[in-house]
Amino acid sequence: MTSTFRTLTVPLDGNATAGGLPQFLVRDDVLCWTRREAGLVGFGEIARFTATGPERFLEADIWWRHLVLEADITDSVELPGTGPVAFGSFAFSKKSAHVSRLIVPEIVVGVRDGRYWLTQLTVDDGELTEVGALAALAGWLSGGSTSDDVPAEPAGAVMRPLPSADGATLHTGSLSEEDWMAAVAAGVAEIRTGALEKLVLARDIVATVPSGVNAAQVLRELAVRYRECWTYGVDGLVGATPEMLIQVEGRTAQARVLAGTLDRRDAHGESGIPMDYAERVLAGSEKQRHEHEIAIQSLTSQLAPFSEAMNAHDEPFILELPNVWHLASDVKAELAEVEGHVPTCLALINALHPTAAVCGTPTLVAGALIRKLEHLDRGPYAGPVGWLDAAGNGEWGIALRGAVIEDPHTVRLYAGCGIVDGSQPEAELAETWAKFRPMLESLGISN
Repeated sequence: MTSTFRTLTVPLDGNATAGGLPQFLVRDDVLCWTRREAGLVGFGEIARFTATGPERFLEADIWWRHLVLEADITDSVELPGTGPVAFGSFAFSKKSAHVSRLIVPEIVVGVRDGRYWLTQLTVDDGELTEVGALAALAGWLSGGSTSDDVPAEPAGAVMRPLPSADGATLHTGSLSEEDWMAAVAAGVAEIRTGALEKLVLARDIVATVPSGVNAAQVLRELAVRYRECWTYGVDGLVGATPEMLIQVEGRTAQARVLAGTLDRRDAHGESGIPMDYAERVLAGSEKQRHEHEIAIQSLTSQLAPFSEAMNAHDEPFILELPNVWHLASDVKAELAEVEGHVPTCLALINALHPTAAVCGTPTLVAGALIRKLEHLDRGPYAGPVGWLDAAGNGEWGIALRGAVIEDPHTVRLYAGCGIVDGSQPEAELAETWAKFRPMLESLGISN
């Protein structure tokens, strides 16, 4: 890149954008990271990094730091996510053929704590101005859907009816249901030999939508319905993850670990308060708590070498989502200097991924068994997805509850389950269908 990388960040009038970020999700090629009404959306592309293999995170880190090192940055807002920003998606496996990527957009709209901003990024030599940035944003938005298509429900509003994808069909992915349940049984047998303690097995299904897949609509549906999740969209990968791999702001790092799942449909017909049911079944289950404890120990042990202080919940809490309940724990750490500097979020991801929550433990044993039993290249599923800025801040979730839009009419959906001693194949299969539900609903497919 021969020209200077330059960015201009200016405040936006929040009164004119009262619907939050979902109203900007009007293009199928939008880059997206939102939770509740806040986050980042990006339009266009001025630079891209790609890599495969075991060094993909470190190679991306070097590329990004080199890009922003001599950048000309004008930032009148100065919040995490202002200035230069890249969105990213990384393959789950170092052996995957899927290409990991960082994408630098041309325009970014951000919202944080009620403050809105606009960033324009360029490698051209022309002058960057607020008027020019606003005009560029208007140009991108005018190429998307009409404002009538954009939901504007305030927090807590009654959901509008689900979309309907007439004629849509579902197809078997890499394994049939019977073969996948056999894989679960084989995984349990391996666990009982003592070779490993936990294994995470995923499966895929393929949706065909004759009327076409509207990625912007999918993202808006997810952002409105799954407000406690992080809705993501990067290069055809879309979803709403409840699990934060690592969030870095200054020297503070945070993570949200999930392990232990209960389908909310299982509570139908139960007496008492549904949350009481979730606490009784999840928090009272030795199997579920054991699976959760493995996930917490995995994350904290891998994060500890980079931290000078760390704390986590003594007891997991119940995370309530529209489709399921989870056992969840939040972890917070103050980062220590390593070799004279605070580790970047990509350096932390390199150390943390894959956690026991998406792979198993021990990692090497679980990873080899995944490749043997799944018959599936997960691609970006269960890999890190998120964003980073030039100051070292970033948010990276685990790409769960998501799908890859393979062509205008085809979507591949993924879901996985943690397998421990005592796991039942039929129950794990039912759990995958509960986890498919957010994407199926957003595609307009009932199940």
